[in-house]
Amino acid sequence: MAFKALKELLDHCLRLPIGATTYTVPAPSAEIGLRVQALINAAAVAADGGEADEQVLADAAERDLYRDVLGSAHDQLVADGVSWPVLKHCAITAMVWIAQDTEAAERYWNAGGDPSRLAPNRETRRAQQQSGAASSTPSRGSTSGTSTRPAPAPAAKPRPPA
Repeated sequence: MAFKALKELLDHCLRLPIGATTYTVPAPSAEIGLRVQALINAAAVAADGGEADEQVLADAAERDLYRDVLGSAHDQLVADGVSWPVLKHCAITAMVWIAQDTEAAERYWNAGGDPSRLAPNRETRRAQQQSGAASSTPSRGSTSGTSTRPAPAPAAKPRPPA
């Protein structure tokens, strides 16, 4: 078996539909990808109450991160006059794509960036609870009709006469 050309295996862009236009976000350079990965890891550590790498966070603040992650789509979005929330949603979706994968970016995009929408819906949660109930419920024990009786208490020793 031979290796296939990587170009055939990977989709090197992210397509974001906004109204009648689909914006294409090209794959970032390795440098930008590594920076985004480090930034997201630092943010996750900080969110968990840990010490975030201040250098990583300072580097991200010094640069135009949204422009970097959106690439050529950034200028097109700005030229088309999209609103700030739309630009921000596109950039964060691109960051999720860079740090994770296309499926995670789609989930974030389709949830409108709302974390509560990323959770399973009520019907899905109920189905999971019902299917998990049987495995989490302790078994009733034997129904064969036999039981182990407790051992009788030891007989009291007679006291010697006084």
